[in-house]
Amino acid sequence: MPSSSSFKEEHILLIVPGSQTTLAQLGLPESFTPARLRISTRMFPAEKKGEWEPLKVRERKVTKTVTTNGTTEHADGDISMRDANGATTDPEPKTEQHEEEETLYEEDPTTEEGAVWPIQDGRVVDWSCFFALLTHVHNTLSPTLHTPVLVVTQPAWTSRDHETLTQFFFEKFKTPAFCIMDAALAACYAFATGTATVVDVGYTKCDVTAVNDFIITEDGRATGMTGCGGDAMTQKLYDLLGAKGFSRDMCEQLKKNSICEILPAGTELPGENQQGQQITNPAAAASTGATGSGDGQRDSNAGNAPRGPGVDTEVGDEDQDRLMKEGEADDGVLDVASIVASGKTNEFLARKEKEKQEKAAAKKAAGEVAAAAKQARLPNSKRLKASFQYTERRSPDELNANGKRAAEIEAAANGEPKRQKTPELVTPTSATAPVAPEHFDTAASARKEERRRHRETFIRRDIEVGAERLQAASGGILENIADAIHRSILSVPDHHKRTELWDSLIILGNGSKVKGFRDALLGTLNARYLISPSSTTMFTSELPSTFTTPGPTGTNTPLPQSHPASTHHNPSGVNPLLLAATTSHLAPPGQSSLHTQFQMQQVYQQQQQRAQQAPPLVEQPKHGQTPMNIGVKKMPEYFPEWKEFGTEEAGFLGAQVAAKVVFVVDQGASKGFMTRTEYNEVGPGGIHESCL
Repeated sequence: MPSSSSFKEEHILLIVPGSQTTLAQLGLPESFTPARLRISTRMFPAEKKGEWEPLKVRERKVTKTVTTNGTTEHADGDISMRDANGATTDPEPKTEQHEEEETLYEEDPTTEEGAVWPIQDGRVVDWSCFFALLTHVHNTLSPTLHTPVLVVTQPAWTSRDHETLTQFFFEKFKTPAFCIMDAALAACYAFATGTATVVDVGYTKCDVTAVNDFIITEDGRATGMTGCGGDAMTQKLYDLLGAKGFSRDMCEQLKKNSICEILPAGTELPGENQQGQQITNPAAAASTGATGSGDGQRDSNAGNAPRGPGVDTEVGDEDQDRLMKEGEADDGVLDVASIVASGKTNEFLARKEKEKQEKAAAKKAAGEVAAAAKQARLPNSKRLKASFQYTERRSPDELNANGKRAAEIEAAANGEPKRQKTPELVTPTSATAPVAPEHFDTAASARKEERRRHRETFIRRDIEVGAERLQAASGGILENIADAIHRSILSVPDHHKRTELWDSLIILGNGSKVKGFRDALLGTLNARYLISPSSTTMFTSELPSTFTTPGPTGTNTPLPQSHPASTHHNPSGVNPLLLAATTSHLAPPGQSSLHTQFQMQQVYQQQQQRAQQAPPLVEQPKHGQTPMNIGVKKMPEYFPEWKEFGTEEAGFLGAQVAAKVVFVVDQGASKGFMTRTEYNEVGPGGIHESCL
């Protein structure tokens, strides 16, 4: 039933929880944008059992100096008297200083030490922590009491999970309306289509869902496929690079870098085709870089044009060749007699050796520069090595009381150079300038100290990686996802829609952010399941279904015969000439082929007459078992904010579209959400009649 009052767009609350990141937003903008609030889907246990904190709270003990003023007491307890000018005759109070240890509690927004992740593999494993996370999101956005809520759920959540979530929102936040939407439908809303195959690649899992006219096909749906997400790619990189000193955090940052790329199946890795390569023409290799004579021997974009002397080619200096060197005759032969007579033999030999070393060093440097320049011109998929910047985090425990690292202290003890410190400005004394309030200095220094501690906790350095960076999805990740897509589409009972499902793939999820993932998955699908129409299939598709395939023994040989009127309809329009040509050799003994052709033409004319009188027939079934085309659906371009952001989190865009349709346009006429009145009447179980 319709709601008693309409909802405003600025009051709608959207929450999209994920295994690693939770997206939320209060209000719908005029043009739908990416989520305004992004928080990690984890909480930290508080000091009190059963309570949770959004950030890690650390204890830090500091020692501070406390100054106290002593008091002077009389033996008889009398009050000291003052003179006429207000001065006291008692001795001045004594000032005492002592050190006290104080415990400070500070939040660490960067650490994940001791964190609890309530969602794992797409399933809620800790409801207490998950409810605390939802409460933190609700308190951060501070919605009004008249705020409807839409939550996008994962495909692996059960009906009991939906009821638990419904009860929490109605009992905890007293929301007037609540809606639950499946993540696959949210993707379809974002791509403006009702029929699609949604492939959601997450952190540790992958979900594949076939949606037919906004109806999810539960049979054959792949939910929570472990070993097919972004974490599996990180583990694969760690298996390849762990022996070279890489940590798992290094592999995680490498996966997110642009130098990590997934190549299509069958693509050669850089260096594989160069190991067994032999140079048959050294002259061509030195001048043009080709391995042999003829065209197509040079692996470069410059064609076969000469490139000058190679790295190992001996060349001379024309200017120096025209000049006569010291100790050499006009014909270039050393004049040993003159060298010995001059008495500078050692100096001459030393100079010659020095020139030889300088020439070799210059040649080696030029070769390294040329090799580096050549590698820089190559695309990432063809480079032997590439480097990325790794950000290493050091725990605050590695810092001493002064904020210096233990590594820096050891370096200074070993005599290594120390970075010069910027000289501090000399502050004026109390006699020349006023002193700022003490509490102001304390607060400012505390903020400065906290910023310095967080800044010095991170170290950045460059790391070089080989061809292992291109093998993140190796090991069957793409093949498992492709098999799940094939099973999900074949499970759709309406085989007319399977062709459209193959041609409308929606690939999203932060696990698919790796460069080249979509193209590699599409290439795997084409290699495993795509068929191309050959001459045989095109030829036999023109034949009516009543003809059987002739066998080698002649037992299945069809004979021309008349058929009942109900089977003479031929909506496909069989070509009579093609039909006669294919059945001319099947005429029975004693009957000519011309007579057979004449009979076929009569049958075709009768079929055409009946087809004109009969009502329109249903479209013939298309190829449903194997696809003839596989394509990826493109997201509409009328949301400019999403063009640069990408489609990995397009589910949030679909949630915005659905929220406007359900809460604002429809206003409950189609029971798209559950009201509080309905919850009081039927309880949490009523959400199954209202959710999308």
